[in-house]
Amino acid sequence: MTPLDKALRDSRRMQKNATSAALTAASGGEMMRAASDVIAARLSIMAEGLANPMKADMAEMSLMGTEKVEALSESAAAVAGNLGDLAARMSKSAMDEMSHAHRAASAIASAATPAGAATAQFNYAVGWWGRAAGQMLTLNTELLKAQSDALKPIHSAAVANAKRLKR
Repeated sequence: MTPLDKALRDSRRMQKNATSAALTAASGGEMMRAASDVIAARLSIMAEGLANPMKADMAEMSLMGTEKVEALSESAAAVAGNLGDLAARMSKSAMDEMSHAHRAASAIASAATPAGAATAQFNYAVGWWGRAAGQMLTLNTELLKAQSDALKPIHSAAVANAKRLKR
């Protein structure tokens, strides 16, 4: 892959990351609006239940805790899965870099001239810089995915409750 192809690929990835971050932020805002609607509706339901316990909406009151546990459990599972994948990728990247470093050290040590050793060292350093930049971009992409996946179940529950409670 040529440097231009890599730059184009990376710029597309950065654009995708920016779009993902913006969509996640918008989703977070929608979730917060929905949560405030749900809180207001449920405070009213609880107040009515305290005023007249015989007419309390026990079904809705029981949902207040269980659905939070379900949404947070799904969110935690998404985070755990994403972080596991991320750890595996980082481990592989570290092992790959050790292999690159080993080859570079061999090239430096076996160079016939000081200029050859300097060239091998320079080539490794430039290659490392490119690999590190790519890995950071990949890490950023995966962290944005983890954030989005963690928010989805909480967002879904809040928005669904807001719609249901607007009756």
